Amino acid sequence: MTDLAKPHVFDATAATFEDTVIRKSLETPVLVDFWATWCGPCKTLGPVLEKLAADYNGAFELAKVDVDAEQELAAAFQIRSVPTVMLVKGGQLVDGFPGALPEGQLREFLKHHGIEPAEAVADAPAAEIAAAPVDPHEEVMRLRKAIEAEPENAELRLDLALALLQTGAATEAEHLLDALPANLATDDRTVKARARLGFAALLKDAPPAEVLEAAIASDPADLRARHLLGVRKLVGGDAEAGLSQFIEMLQRDRAWGDSLAKKSLIDAFRVIEDEDLVGRYRRKMSSLLLV
Repeated sequence: MTDLAKPHVFDATAATFEDTVIRKSLETPVLVDFWATWCGPCKTLGPVLEKLAADYNGAFELAKVDVDAEQELAAAFQIRSVPTVMLVKGGQLVDGFPGALPEGQLREFLKHHGIEPAEAVADAPAAEIAAAPVDPHEEVMRLRKAIEAEPENAELRLDLALALLQTGAATEAEHLLDALPANLATDDRTVKARARLGFAALLKDAPPAEVLEAAIASDPADLRARHLLGVRKLVGGDAEAGLSQFIEMLQRDRAWGDSLAKKSLIDAFRVIEDEDLVGRYRRKMSSLLLV
């Protein structure tokens, strides 16, 4: 059974399919996930699809069909293996694929059909519109299991490298990036990951965050401590906290360390995926540099 608390995800049956999938698809695309309780790859794909349904804020709905419980429905769609995913749009079956694709390819599949993340509705309850943050350590464990099932899947290895970077495991992440095939070695995600590794390298032998915060509390003008704390925050996934430290450095002494604050901000902009956050801090940087 589907967790009812998950936004835009529901169970579909033969009795409800016409209303909940076909008719609903006239207004909103519906992704149909045919799965089974005994299917290992289904356990990998299911949580990723549910995460995307939440991330996309209603740009598509996710219908879950248990093929054992709904054999007639599975037969109608000629499901020969699980997982199999079908896209229903405008009341018609328009596309689909078998197997457990990684998140990056799933996003490309949706984009190919004109499905982009929708902005959250401002007056909706926060519990309905906010996707639960993914714990990077849990994501690492999930991806390791997925790779055990599909050891040749390079996309999964890239996803694991990105997750490892968020946990601070830079060495293993770098080894995974080095082993990627040529088509993924130049992928934008890989380029950003290598830039993030550059930040991680700066933390070799650096004091922990608590020590750096104590140093700044004792001497707010300690720009070396601010720089290392900003890098540590950025590598640890708290991008805004890292940018705040670099901006503070720029305010105090823009020329310090051969304009290190400006350089750090520009490098950070290359690795942060939140475009709104980057835009806000680009404007802050520009306003300080024009003073």
